[in-house]
Amino acid sequence: MAQVRRGSVEGSDAEGRVVGFFHCGISVADLDRSLGFYGDELGLEVLARRDATDDYLRRIHELPFTVVRMAFLGIPGSTTIIELLEYRGVDLNRPTYIPMDPATGHVCFLVDDVGALFDRLCARGYRARSPGPVEITAGPNRGSRAVYFEDPDGYPVEFIERPRE
Repeated sequence: MAQVRRGSVEGSDAEGRVVGFFHCGISVADLDRSLGFYGDELGLEVLARRDATDDYLRRIHELPFTVVRMAFLGIPGSTTIIELLEYRGVDLNRPTYIPMDPATGHVCFLVDDVGALFDRLCARGYRARSPGPVEITAGPNRGSRAVYFEDPDGYPVEFIERPRE
């Protein structure tokens, strides 16, 4: 196995260090449709919702959108938040991408039964990238089973079930 190098900031009193993880943002075409997937299907809790027109958002992004419809979702058993963002008032291009394309990403959720989740999401019309959950046979997740689905906009969402003890 390759040696893993850990990041470090020179000096114990250095400022500007990463001190935690707050949230992951996913841009969506239709907030309500995406809440059906992330909230209703996956069981993430809607912590807050708002339609934002605040100027600071346009300044942060340097984009002239008119409103950002947003929802903050809590992940069970975690303090991590998923932020769904629907930008309105700008031209949108729907990219077609695959996981290895630069500037794309994915989100991965731990699940208790990846087979049951696979069956349920397929029955509801969501697209999986593989014909079923795949056993991970190497690396730090060896013994786990995983599957990738696409959310309503095609964003890759991975689900992983750790091996049962």
